Amino acid sequence: GLKELGYKTIMVNCNPETVSTDFDLVDRLYFEPVTFEDVMNIIDFETPNGVLVQFGGQTPLKISNMLADAGAPIIGTSPANIDVAEDREKFGKILTKLDIACPIYGTGRSLEEVIEIADSIGYPVLARPSYVLGGRAMEIVYSQEQLIDYIARSADVTRGHPILIDQFLEDAFEFDVDALCDGEEVYIGAIMQHIEEAGIHSGDSACVLPPYKIKSKTIAEIERITSLLAIEINVIGLINIQFAYKDNELFVLEVNPRASRTTPFVSKTTNVPLAKIAAQLSTGSKLKEYNLPKWDDIKHVAIKEAVLPFNKFPSESIFLSPEMKSTGEVMGISENFGLSFYKATLSAGTLLPESGLIFVSVNDMDKFNIITIARGFSELGFNLIATSGTATELVKNGLNVQTIFKVGEGRPNIVDSIKNNEISLVINTPLGAQSRYDEEAIGRACIQKGIMAITTISAADAVLHAIRTKNKIKVKSIQEYHN
Repeated sequence: GLKELGYKTIMVNCNPETVSTDFDLVDRLYFEPVTFEDVMNIIDFETPNGVLVQFGGQTPLKISNMLADAGAPIIGTSPANIDVAEDREKFGKILTKLDIACPIYGTGRSLEEVIEIADSIGYPVLARPSYVLGGRAMEIVYSQEQLIDYIARSADVTRGHPILIDQFLEDAFEFDVDALCDGEEVYIGAIMQHIEEAGIHSGDSACVLPPYKIKSKTIAEIERITSLLAIEINVIGLINIQFAYKDNELFVLEVNPRASRTTPFVSKTTNVPLAKIAAQLSTGSKLKEYNLPKWDDIKHVAIKEAVLPFNKFPSESIFLSPEMKSTGEVMGISENFGLSFYKATLSAGTLLPESGLIFVSVNDMDKFNIITIARGFSELGFNLIATSGTATELVKNGLNVQTIFKVGEGRPNIVDSIKNNEISLVINTPLGAQSRYDEEAIGRACIQKGIMAITTISAADAVLHAIRTKNKIKVKSIQEYHN
């Protein structure tokens, strides 16, 4: 994008594995750590006209203030405005001013302060150190005892940083928005809906473009809030916003004034080169110079799925959390949701079963929604086995279901059945601390046996759609989808 405008370009990259290290792409390439000292040495030597920090994830944002103070000519969103979006207190004031809802939060600098804040918000809460990467040391906390334990275990990460405590919205939908802003106008690149519920790191969630379960007025509200925030923070280039939707209310979870991990996914799905345009906006181009289509004009469905390395780490908890665990991403694209999810799952290395016994155990909130999903699997020829509470609901709705013990209720229990190769798919949606403990044992057994374990109702529904449509699979190039 910058070369198109006649600039010579310099890339600083600390990761030799990426495509951006191709020396044909840039005029000069530096393999250096992205630290203040190393980057400043390059800036002093090269004396560039401008420095772009919004394409390296969180790492360059953390040093942007120091670079600016040392005289680096940062273009795009200014370090002062990056800080407004990154600093909880400053960002909170903007949300209040614009009358935008967010989960209740507080910041504590001592054990006493953190406990007091968590008690006033009410459990469960999300605890995390400020300025962390990949959700490191982020945890959902259900009680005061667990909070004290969390602080003790995370001392090495949290030392010197205040601890942020947020109200945790259990069982909420999550949305991701990527947008471009030139300081005057905002272009919505895409609104994506996560398949997993809020509280799972966005890097670990499968997400769907266009969204699959949302009211049109909620989409309009997401677009309105995105535009308001991008203009208020004075973003020049890319911005990513994460929303949660629960009980007909929309909450802003976080704002990233940078390119996010979904930028390439969105660009491939919509055929709009967001990164290229963002780079050009940072040098003074305006959105009105581009004839950009509406993000929801596409006639296909694309799904981004995370690649999770559980088979390499068998003792790691399979339960996805705010701490990111994925080591890669894949994309499935087709004319419908089910087939796209099947392609994405296959690409991520997971084989979906074609027959066999499905274990089902869901929390009380999910018992109504599991009925149609269980019936769908039954109609595809699968047999069902469930824990007593779930089995009762399914049997009363006319389904043929065997009963099995939970972990700790007796033997043989569900873990025994998994280890004996009797189960082909697990649907287990925990809520609360005890059921999450049960799930750890089930999850570990599934990893050892290579069985897919689904931990949310929405993911179970997606897998049902995928298995239904898998025989209709066909392959087209991405160019064909955009013709």
